[in-house]
Amino acid sequence: MRRRPGIGGLQTAAAARDQYRLLGENVAKIRTDLMKEQLATFRSQLEDFARKHKNDIRKNPAFRSQFHEMCAKVGVDPLASNKGFWAELLGIGDFYYELGVQIVDICLATRPHNGGLINLQELCHLLRQRRKSDRGVVSEDDCLRAISKLKVLGSGFEVFSVGKKKLVRSVPTELNKDHNEILELAQAQGYVTVEEVERRLSWTSGRAIDALDTLLDEGLAMIDDGHRDGKRRYWFPCVSPISSSIGVDS
Repeated sequence: MRRRPGIGGLQTAAAARDQYRLLGENVAKIRTDLMKEQLATFRSQLEDFARKHKNDIRKNPAFRSQFHEMCAKVGVDPLASNKGFWAELLGIGDFYYELGVQIVDICLATRPHNGGLINLQELCHLLRQRRKSDRGVVSEDDCLRAISKLKVLGSGFEVFSVGKKKLVRSVPTELNKDHNEILELAQAQGYVTVEEVERRLSWTSGRAIDALDTLLDEGLAMIDDGHRDGKRRYWFPCVSPISSSIGVDS
């Protein structure tokens, strides 16, 4: 018959477990302290790097994007405030605030033509036109970062992908899967017809018309009936170059 462990054996086992637990806690603390020390060192090096290359960070979009990636890896957000070390050193908080204001102005100016949905590339193009003296210093990455800061306003600003394009929405419009598929289809020519939607997406006529009418009601589509074949075209300024000629200069 197997003997059960005595009190002494149980106490020894408990003591061993406590020692292993303490050892594990010490190892975890050493690792945490080491990581904190490494992060502090990296942040210090990042500050030195920023001081040394501040002109490149301000003027070169690609360099600025890489700098943001380095900051993100150590939990530093240079855009978190317009005050403090990063804002005083680089002034990029003011840069993105200015971009945000200009982006809002452009979205408002083009809203009657595109219903509040604009291609990110076109938005950047119009932004560079507005900033005529600095056309080459604003990248899509800069636009995305400025737009991300607009979300705190609760104004409906959002970036989403349709096919290979990124669209910026400046109105709180909800688009479902059908609407996104039509927008993706329209990227080829800038427009679609009911017949094309039925054929390419294998939809019924009712489904195609319902989705197109919703997009029309939301101001995202424009009707063109002036064709010999009698087929109505639904143009989408957000995926076609129609609105590129719209004046948005301040």
